[in-house]
Amino acid sequence: MANYQALYTNLRQLKLDRFAEHLGYLLDHQDEAPKSLSDALFELTTAELKYREQKKINLRIKLARFPYEKTLADFDFSYQPGISQAIIEDLGSLRFTQENQNILFIGTSGVGKTHLATAIGIEGCKQGVSTQFIRCSDLINKLQTAQVQGRSEEVLRRYARFQILIIDEIGYLPIESVGAKLFFQLIEKRYERKSTIITTNIPLSKWGTTFSDKMLANAILDRLVHHAKVIRITGRSYRMKDHLIEKKDNSGPDLSGFSSQNKERSSETL
Repeated sequence: MANYQALYTNLRQLKLDRFAEHLGYLLDHQDEAPKSLSDALFELTTAELKYREQKKINLRIKLARFPYEKTLADFDFSYQPGISQAIIEDLGSLRFTQENQNILFIGTSGVGKTHLATAIGIEGCKQGVSTQFIRCSDLINKLQTAQVQGRSEEVLRRYARFQILIIDEIGYLPIESVGAKLFFQLIEKRYERKSTIITTNIPLSKWGTTFSDKMLANAILDRLVHHAKVIRITGRSYRMKDHLIEKKDNSGPDLSGFSSQNKERSSETL
């Protein structure tokens, strides 16, 4: 017992936390399922490696700054039959990153654009791909602030280095000239080098109004759409779906066929 406690302490000091935790379980069940020393060490080291890999994944997801954790398995394709599940699952394989392709999700509010973009990004984190999520308005603010501070090139390089950069909600707020030019510089740095995922609520033909400069908007689109998968979502809002389910659940019994007398009697009984 003393040797076990000393071994446990040593494993903790070596930061072999899962090894230490799993060792006790293995020893307790040694009589039921005897293992050779090599088999036991293999099982213990495998548990430690899996634990460390999961910690790395969790850290990558945290640093990516997703608004929430969603997976493709969470997405209700039956509610959005216009979306090809096969195409989305192929995007989830991350093959598009091997060719530095972009993805554009286009659709009205609530149809699942951010969910899908986030799910693909989380898959990237699981596969060790450097990933970052940011809303367009926040990105523009960061770039403009950096320019005022004389750090625009530093910040541009930071966002240019991610293998997957998810820019969410383009089109909800207009982008002034300075911000549009900085945004163009970022897209230019990433063009054919990295993969960018865009979510937007406006058609591509209307981007000129968002960027306040039609020529600049066309230049941005030209680089985003080239080598891109464009997914147009025309279905219903998931937020409305939840509202309708809640409304249905709270609707109560239909009393339309009751006479006023029966309704009063029913109220008195309750």
